[in-house]
Amino acid sequence: MGFLVYVCPMVYVGLAAHYDMTPETPLSTPSILTETHGRVGLIRINRPDQLNALNSEVIRGIVEAAEAFDADPEIRCIVLAGDERAFAAGADIRELADATAIQQLTGDRLSLWRRFQAIRIPIIAAVSGWCLGGGNELAMMCDMIIASETARFGQPEVNLGIMPGAGGTQRLARAVGKAVAMEMALNGRFLSAQEALDYHLVNRVVPVEHYLDEAMKLAAQIAARAPLSVRLIKEAINQAFETPLSEGLMDERRMFYLLFSSEDQKEGMAAFLEKRKPRWKGR
Repeated sequence: MGFLVYVCPMVYVGLAAHYDMTPETPLSTPSILTETHGRVGLIRINRPDQLNALNSEVIRGIVEAAEAFDADPEIRCIVLAGDERAFAAGADIRELADATAIQQLTGDRLSLWRRFQAIRIPIIAAVSGWCLGGGNELAMMCDMIIASETARFGQPEVNLGIMPGAGGTQRLARAVGKAVAMEMALNGRFLSAQEALDYHLVNRVVPVEHYLDEAMKLAAQIAARAPLSVRLIKEAINQAFETPLSEGLMDERRMFYLLFSSEDQKEGMAAFLEKRKPRWKGR
């Protein structure tokens, strides 16, 4: 399944010429960087010479870093970012050019993305510059997107003779609507940051110098909320895209009831009545 795709050949050549992206450029730093900021875990894709192209090493690194943060009781929200020039300009075509259907079918990329989608705490994508192909699919797998004014979103796989395969048709259509998704996937249309905001693909657009700070600020605010409530709210909203309304309402009600067995529910309501700040324990 060739689902993580670089930009179309002409655009790829243009980017390569502009940024001197030669295939032989060696990596001198780790491809994934992680930091902890209070209760927020930051994951950064670090392949600047390749505009943060998603190869197997990067994908696995993102997933494993996210799982590590998810397993840490001190971390309650994750921010995923690239750099100012690119969140991720697609996949590393060198890994895909000679791949066969059987290799794609038996490979582990799909299972890795399933693991990413199973992360329980919220994930915020901080997007600046190019966010194309697999990069756009990755951003849409996150729960929220903060975009810089330079962000550009697209699914140009058609220019390579393939199609999106990690949500680029399904999530995109749900986010921006059928007509815009068709134009993006069928004709390689890119959305500007403002268009992405207008079509409800992103939460907000900020100046490029503030996009990561804005994402970290939002993550810190969410991380300060009741952790069990946050996790169940994320699960319930995601289920809204998977189940009929009647079933979703029943699941929501069960989660609502479940939270009344938590210490945090007792603490939250006691703090409200006592006019003080709650002390969340996550249990």
